[in-house]
Amino acid sequence: MADAYEVQSKRGSIWHRWDPHIHTPGTALNDQYAGADPWEAFLGAIEASTPPIRALGITDYFGIERYEQVVDEKRRGRLPGVGLIFPNVELRLGIETAKASAVNIHLLFSPQDTDHVERIKRFLLEFEFSYLGESYRCQRNDLIRLGRAHKPALTDDEAARSEGANQFKVNFDQLKQALSKNEWIKKNTLIAVAGGEKDGTSGLRDATASFAAQRKNVEGLAHIVFSANPKQIRFWLGKESASVSELESQYNGCKPCLHGSDAHSLAKAGQPDGDRRCWIKGDLTFDSLRQTCIEPEERVFIGAEPPRGALDSHTINAVSVTNAPWIANGAVDLNAGLVAVIGARGSGKTALADLIAAGGLALSPHLNERSFILRAKQYLGDSYAELQWASGEKTGNELAQTDMEDLLASPYVQYLSQQFVDQLCSAEGLNDALVMEIERVIFNAHPMTDRQGADSFKELLDIRLEGSRQKRERQQGALTKASTDLTDERVRKDGLKALEKDRDEKKRAIEKDKTDRKSLVAKGNEERAKRHDQVSLAVDAKRQLVDQAKRRHQALLHLQEDVSDFRLRQAPSLLADLKDEREHAGLSAADWEAFKLDYVGPVDSLLTERIKQANLSIVALQGPAKNDPAVQESPDPSIELIPAHASLADQTLSLLERELARLRKLVGVDAQNAKRFTTLSDKITKAEAALAKVVQQIERVQGADERIRALVNARRTAYAAIFEAIVEEEKELADLYAPIKTRIDEAEGSLSKLSFSVRRMVDLEKWAARGEGLLDLRTNGPFKGRGELLRSAHAGLMAAWETGDATEAATALFDFVKAKEAALKTHMPENAEFRAWARSISDWLYSTDHITVGYGLQYDGVDIEQLSPGTRGIVLLLLYLAIDAEDDRPLIIDQPEENLDPQSIFQELVHRFRDAKKRRQIIIVTHNANLVVNTDADQVIVAQCGPHRSGQLPVITYESGSLESPQIRQHVCDILEGGERAFKERAKRLRVSI
Repeated sequence: MADAYEVQSKRGSIWHRWDPHIHTPGTALNDQYAGADPWEAFLGAIEASTPPIRALGITDYFGIERYEQVVDEKRRGRLPGVGLIFPNVELRLGIETAKASAVNIHLLFSPQDTDHVERIKRFLLEFEFSYLGESYRCQRNDLIRLGRAHKPALTDDEAARSEGANQFKVNFDQLKQALSKNEWIKKNTLIAVAGGEKDGTSGLRDATASFAAQRKNVEGLAHIVFSANPKQIRFWLGKESASVSELESQYNGCKPCLHGSDAHSLAKAGQPDGDRRCWIKGDLTFDSLRQTCIEPEERVFIGAEPPRGALDSHTINAVSVTNAPWIANGAVDLNAGLVAVIGARGSGKTALADLIAAGGLALSPHLNERSFILRAKQYLGDSYAELQWASGEKTGNELAQTDMEDLLASPYVQYLSQQFVDQLCSAEGLNDALVMEIERVIFNAHPMTDRQGADSFKELLDIRLEGSRQKRERQQGALTKASTDLTDERVRKDGLKALEKDRDEKKRAIEKDKTDRKSLVAKGNEERAKRHDQVSLAVDAKRQLVDQAKRRHQALLHLQEDVSDFRLRQAPSLLADLKDEREHAGLSAADWEAFKLDYVGPVDSLLTERIKQANLSIVALQGPAKNDPAVQESPDPSIELIPAHASLADQTLSLLERELARLRKLVGVDAQNAKRFTTLSDKITKAEAALAKVVQQIERVQGADERIRALVNARRTAYAAIFEAIVEEEKELADLYAPIKTRIDEAEGSLSKLSFSVRRMVDLEKWAARGEGLLDLRTNGPFKGRGELLRSAHAGLMAAWETGDATEAATALFDFVKAKEAALKTHMPENAEFRAWARSISDWLYSTDHITVGYGLQYDGVDIEQLSPGTRGIVLLLLYLAIDAEDDRPLIIDQPEENLDPQSIFQELVHRFRDAKKRRQIIIVTHNANLVVNTDADQVIVAQCGPHRSGQLPVITYESGSLESPQIRQHVCDILEGGERAFKERAKRLRVSI
């Protein structure tokens, strides 16, 4: 052809513009073509049509003479861009519409056979019309005779023929009979009926009710309806008042709606009203018209432009391999829709899939002992696989270097090799690879505006869950501290009796020592002894004040160091951590300056002043004071240093200690008693200090009940807050899965069986095992033996942990602890230190690390991990074909049927493949007829392998074409069905007709 337009494309079924209903100059009725050379004008109009018309249904009334004339013009070199011309014979039935017109019916004939013209003319002679006692047949001469019989005044043959055509009517029953008895006609004719109101079956709607059955008869006989009315198109696809099953039972099935220009004039030639052009997907052969009757929705489109599938940048036009003498083809063209690669085992099907994946930089993860590239590596040499994309781009890879391709670029295609699908569908449970694929699909379901800059599902998940996870972590810290403090308080409370006993014993010991000391006092020294006791108490009190002052001074110095450390180390570190954690806050360096941490008050001057005051206090308390008596080398013990009337509390410690030493010398009668008196005095002083500490501890323990109540509430609040964080995490996850959940909820068929659920996962066995590790399970008690704790926890805690809110979870645990506290103590290990053991028990009871939030994927109500490999394969393919709408890269699948049963393929996946191919290019390697025929594959590539060659790869050949190609259909029958005879035998055994 002049523009090298293929009638049968190796690329398979592609969209072409057809005009299946066009009249030419000289048409029998309403010929409005005018001018000096109407035929030249007509042919020129078709040749200049934009978009170009590739197929013509040359229409005339009751004859094919105009068709013959157009074919003659084609033979002479006209209409070079038109690949198919077929005859469309328009008949008028003897049925009248409400508009007083006859119903038009069209016979579309295949021009394939060389004798088709003679056969058509012979067939048309079957139709007779009686007028005034004479019969007229459907041929030119009889139409002229009929015209003159009706209007004797007509002398011109063409005018008489036109009048005869206007009067000639075909009886519907006669038509049915003629069609039924001619085998060639049955095989080579498609019947189309006009759908309009004036001269189509819609015109019978307003006629009498008696025409309702007749209308169904006419429309049931037709294969095609001529109409561009959107409502009629939807009706005949089963999308209006009648369902597909109703169309099948009442009208012999769905029908394609075709539309032509119905041109009777030059202005209309190839120019349908409203640019309602007719597009048919398929070869430029009559078989493509037949295919529209099988696939009325997928193969026909009425509109200005044909439907667009994958974008050019995501469509592979061809794959080629250079330096590869083992491939006969220079390049293999690929269709933009669904490409099915078939062939016998070992024919090179997987090789083609591997080559496309290699050219798309996607093969590396799939290299193993089953991949063609790896098995043939030693024979590949410097072979290079290259993809030519519809956008003009080229990508490629050296086949010997495919293990490096993933380091070079991101994959241009998505490849599901057999081994990859087997891995994802293994019966080993929900493996990481399948989880990653599910999560990738979930991530892709989110619009870019909702991804918060994340590049992966995990990153987006971390961003969305950061708040709830931090809350959980903080509350866990608060809970741990509350539990630790609570244990300490209870231990202290349990030690109250021991403290009280210690207090009483210390009091008795002190009284005894005081009595003993008193016995050492000589008679006449009682007053001095009394004074000694007074000064001794004053010394103890003053020493405590000095100790307090020194501790305060030391604490202030440490606080000063803390301030310095916070400014120099902690505050900058906290700010740096905050910047790292919130790097996406978009704050400038100047903004971050405002976040520097410091003390709100003048701490430096305050601390300096308080340290100075503490120093002065120590000096004032400790002495010596300026007015204290001077220290002498050999003082007279009879001279008092502190007057009797002076307040001992106002004296310095140094003076009190000097006065106490003086009195001790005077109180003792002799040196030995004096020494003993001093020893007892020191002992009493120390014992009273120890007693004071015990009394303080008892006073603290006496307030333990209030603190315990506060800590119990704090622990309960923290535990409930942890569950609040868990509930928040659940909500965030639900929001994260919302887009894909919505898509599933809106779906029909097999996809609607999929469901996502966010759920809490509780590892109760792990929690119980940890608890049993802290108990002596040999002891007689409620938890003796392994498993008892687990059973008890399952009954009391599982429901609240799995589905309860924060309050319910906290209440359940606290009730459990209250009920089991005594039982747990029964099983305390014999040599355990109680405080450490109680703290461990508390940490275990109130832990939540065994509770996580995740998602579940179910199919037909069953968790994916419990599905068979075959059903899991369905889920996997549903993910890729139906849910993963954002991934528009070419999808290559090597033998998806390997894990699936034929019924599942037909019921669950066929229509998903049909839908998916409208938005992305799909290439499948398959042995399954359902995945080729019932998906209406746009292109079939037949792989064939030559004989074995020693030391070389056998030569592989790829033949390609469309399903409407007889040669391709034969290959499909031979390869996928085991040959035509086997197909017929199987049909006979199954008691079905074919």
